[in-house]
Amino acid sequence: MTDDYEHYEAVVVGCGPGGAAAAARLADHGVETLVLERGAEAGSKNVSGGLIYAEESAPYALDDLFDGFREEATERPVTDYYIHNMAGNSVKTYDLVDLHEHDTDWCDAVLRREMDSWLEKRVHEKTSETGGGVLTNVRVNGLLRDEGEIVGVTCDELDPIEADLIVAADGVNSELARDAGLMDWEEPDEWFQGIKAVVDMDPDAIDDRFDVDPDEGAAHLFSGDLFEDVRGGGFLYTNEDSLSIGTVFHLDSLVEQEAEPHELLDALLTHPVLAGWFKNEYREREYAAKLVPDSKKVAHREPYRDRLVLVGDAAGQMQAQGPIIKGMNHAVTAGALAADAFAVTRGNGDPEAAGRRYTKLLEDSGTMAKLRPRRYELSRTVGERDAVTNAVERVLESPIGSLAVGNPIADRLLQRAYNSPFLVSMLPDTKTGYVSLPTLIAEEHGKTIHWENEIEPPTLEERIGDLTYDTDVGNPHIELRDESLAASGAAVTACPVSAADFGGGCYRAETVKTNGTEETLVSLDTQPCVECGTCAIVADTEWEHPRGGKGVEYREG
Repeated sequence: MTDDYEHYEAVVVGCGPGGAAAAARLADHGVETLVLERGAEAGSKNVSGGLIYAEESAPYALDDLFDGFREEATERPVTDYYIHNMAGNSVKTYDLVDLHEHDTDWCDAVLRREMDSWLEKRVHEKTSETGGGVLTNVRVNGLLRDEGEIVGVTCDELDPIEADLIVAADGVNSELARDAGLMDWEEPDEWFQGIKAVVDMDPDAIDDRFDVDPDEGAAHLFSGDLFEDVRGGGFLYTNEDSLSIGTVFHLDSLVEQEAEPHELLDALLTHPVLAGWFKNEYREREYAAKLVPDSKKVAHREPYRDRLVLVGDAAGQMQAQGPIIKGMNHAVTAGALAADAFAVTRGNGDPEAAGRRYTKLLEDSGTMAKLRPRRYELSRTVGERDAVTNAVERVLESPIGSLAVGNPIADRLLQRAYNSPFLVSMLPDTKTGYVSLPTLIAEEHGKTIHWENEIEPPTLEERIGDLTYDTDVGNPHIELRDESLAASGAAVTACPVSAADFGGGCYRAETVKTNGTEETLVSLDTQPCVECGTCAIVADTEWEHPRGGKGVEYREG
């Protein structure tokens, strides 16, 4: 450490659930803590599906750390949980309440702008008592090093800041994790892409159409052939006066199928199964997108280096295993455990003491076992081989498959299988589980829906136009390193605000003539960027976050 820069005992980067939990717990330990948030307000840069769980087995939940959290910052408790297997207009629904309630104390739907901004205020109150606080509109752009050792952070808007502990809670696109060499953006099969629309609906209409009381809510998942062969599915969650409706797909599958995310979302929105809920009334409040790490593959087993620890999405701590989708609760646990680790090792001259302790706490608490289930590690070695997948697909397409799935005993067994945490944690990431089997289930057991869904979702141009941007004129946060179609063409379809036939998004492909020859090149315009990070993985770019407060600002999240 030097005497040249401002020093805090702890610096937390990001004020989402993980950062808020870390900061609150650090303040509880009397640690001087500064929180740096890139958005104009916490939540303005954040997107989630979003359900937040409190697991009975977890050492921490947000209502443990913040009094009044559920009453003040969440939408509806989720009391009903279903999955819909779909084949054309045929739908077979299974009740997933047993799976949903397994190891669950409570589960609430949330909107990130509302939740995170509430957390920010509470965090500022707590950290101010120990000599710190929350600063917004600050982008932390890298790590401060002294003779190669991480000793603090560097910012666009502030001088470098030194700290005894740096908590990287800066999300899935963490620049600190990459700067430390702990995470990379090289493999599309390690990530999901989530697209979401927040849809306006009167509370009384929600109660009536989803058959819930005012203090209840519903979650619905969707899989099958409505998304063609893209591996993933859809979701719908009831908020207090709106619906969160979206899709989550494996990024490599989106690229392989050249699928356009907004069209996949529209396929769900316009399906007849949603007609009874919309009643041909549709007003979209906001369109949003984000990347989601697949913890089974990328959750970091030792998420630290020197004084830096990673929590939440920055550490790949997003559990997505079949119908189980949990992330924010693991970020909360990780943030609180990181704080506890520092409190125990405080004053230790070894810069990695807190990180080693944090890693042990993640293991001892059972968190890593949930994020990196051993059963999946074993099943993927066989189940994700092409030869095995192709063999299973052939069986499902044969009369044997129809006979095996189509009988009443199979129907009961499938209900039990969907509600088994053990089996769900073993599910291979193949077309079979996301598309082929759900489609066959719907064909054999489903009921045909005859409703007409006549809604017209907004166009991509309208969705971009409805978002709020503070464009950093003259300072693009993404640069194309290679404009060739081979290197960067995947971004044209995979980017959630771009499309092959749309010229108003971030990426477009254009054919140009040079010396009598034609070549297709990719061009970039960062103005409509929603900062999801998709192009950082599928295109050859130089990618970083915009400066503090710049870029897209989510009102719902």
